[in-house]
Amino acid sequence: MQRKLRLTRSTDFKRVRHDGKSTAHPFLVLIALENQLSITKVGVTAGRSVGNAVKRNRAKRLIRAALRELYPQITSGYDLIIIARAPIIQVKMPQVQTALQEVLRRADLLNDV
Repeated sequence: MQRKLRLTRSTDFKRVRHDGKSTAHPFLVLIALENQLSITKVGVTAGRSVGNAVKRNRAKRLIRAALRELYPQITSGYDLIIIARAPIIQVKMPQVQTALQEVLRRADLLNDV
């Protein structure tokens, strides 16, 4: 994803985690908070519970790849954090994409295109 579409500062992550609304799935958690911008910014993270560095990086790559395809359909004006959960390392790309679609739809952030 382009740099301008990413959440990068730890203060932004803290703000979204503290004030945002979360939606969970066995593979990932979505936390969303409205921002005052015309774009949606996304941060992807994976904690140590996911596994070692190789597994965490694979989980983040899977989420980013799924997000790249879904990004045009996401409602603009939000800051999103997507947190990988441990079972994500055992699944393939289509399941991750389905999980991401599901949490975005439950959070009412997916536009029908």
